[in-house]
Amino acid sequence: MKPKFAMYWASGCGGCEISLLEIHDQILRFAEVFEIVFCPCLVDGKKEDLAKLGDGAIDLTFFNGAIRNQEDEDMARLLRTKSRILVAYGSCAMEGCVPGLSNLSTAADHFEAVYLKNHTTVNPEAVIPGSRSEVAEGILSLPVFAASVRSLDQVVAVDYLVPGCPPEGVQVEKVIETFVGGSPLPPSGSLLGAGERALCEECPRVRNVRRPTRFYRAHQQIPEEGVCLLEQGFICLGPATRSGCGARCPRNNMVCIGCYGPPPGVDDQGAQMIAALGSMLDPGKDCDGEVERTQRLDELFSGIVDPAGTFYTFSLAKSMLGGKVGR
Repeated sequence: MKPKFAMYWASGCGGCEISLLEIHDQILRFAEVFEIVFCPCLVDGKKEDLAKLGDGAIDLTFFNGAIRNQEDEDMARLLRTKSRILVAYGSCAMEGCVPGLSNLSTAADHFEAVYLKNHTTVNPEAVIPGSRSEVAEGILSLPVFAASVRSLDQVVAVDYLVPGCPPEGVQVEKVIETFVGGSPLPPSGSLLGAGERALCEECPRVRNVRRPTRFYRAHQQIPEEGVCLLEQGFICLGPATRSGCGARCPRNNMVCIGCYGPPPGVDDQGAQMIAALGSMLDPGKDCDGEVERTQRLDELFSGIVDPAGTFYTFSLAKSMLGGKVGR
């Protein structure tokens, strides 16, 4: 009998489902090895069908997407009950990812901005969506919008985590092999398909060439080939990001934006990146006292647009900051 497999999307973009196709012809082996019992993207299954399964009936579940609303949380709890092994698949499930940036505003702030202050929204009666609405046919309901975005392991126990936005095809192959290869499974809580160092250690660009004297956004400067992007003044999160992707973005003249999460031993990716910048910035040797030095550093940092969104693009929900405290 084939092991049973499920995959579910919570609050995400759908890229994690597409990442399964990154294994190319190995997708045929995937279909041979697993029986797909629940996957809204691929299989016409209902929540009621899932609920009828016995507890632990699903051998392996990939859960992608962050926990944004009550439906996400309900599905996370249901799939945890029905799954022997639950994997937080992709950055959204692992650490909140881009949806987690909404934690910089409260739920009330979101509704106010979208439904009351948006110039393209015509809402003269100032109606805010509710979770229940009575119509002639009965009562309609919408999932309750949670106070904040959470990662999967902030809601239920998770057996393994797979980083990436989305995970690389090579990763997916390794993860599948982990479960079907017959070898003992790694310790619970392990990250699968990821490295054990900072991304810089697998990046081919030359480091220790210069110190940045200003910061650039991608459209403001063409980077020099082969030289560390951060040293050229592009905010590359390599020092604060786990290896394993092969430095795919820096190899193609684009900065790392941190989708693999922090390296081992680092609890806060943004704080680690700020510390890395502090160790390499050059305010100039000819500063006339502390005041001028501070002014130059302020000018330098003014080139970083949206620091929170830059340093915590993927990890805000799991960071020490967490987000904005509701009023």
